[in-house]
Amino acid sequence: MPFEFINTAIPDVILVKPKVFSDKRGFFMETYKKSDFKLAGIDTDFVQDNHSKSVKGVLRGLHFQRDPFAQGKLVRCIRGKIFDVAVDIRKGSPTFGKWVGYELSEENRLMLWIPKGFAHGFLTLSDEAEVVYKVSGGEYNPNYDAGIRWDDPDIGIDWPVESVEEILLSEKDRNLPFLKDVDINFVYGR
Repeated sequence: MPFEFINTAIPDVILVKPKVFSDKRGFFMETYKKSDFKLAGIDTDFVQDNHSKSVKGVLRGLHFQRDPFAQGKLVRCIRGKIFDVAVDIRKGSPTFGKWVGYELSEENRLMLWIPKGFAHGFLTLSDEAEVVYKVSGGEYNPNYDAGIRWDDPDIGIDWPVESVEEILLSEKDRNLPFLKDVDINFVYGR
């Protein structure tokens, strides 16, 4: 199997380590293989691929889409380095409001599987970073787009920055509500 699937502190979020074949010419790796992911419990059909480029200090998130357009995401950083975060927003989940975060980079080539029912965000740690992610569930629909503040004290994400003044946010992300003020329609176990 060309992947190692690593459980995180939130069992449904999975860190994926691809097998990389390197030599003097460069490297080769598989970034997704339906049969291997299915064996690891990630049985989904991807409907969209996204690609973003950000400068150092850009924080994107915490985003999610509401049902029936909820999305799972397989995230990887192909250039630079990011701190990638998933927050459990499934009502009734034993890890509701908890988060996990991992450094994803072009060097470590790690990927993070974030299923439906989670908010997602990332902080750019390098001068620039390019992030690509496969999306399952619904295609992007602006009418179902939602999010939670990156600095929600009830979640308490430990973003790796010296000072919050270093963080660059879009106007949309700056004005997102706190988790306690969001009407969540995800239910654990469904």
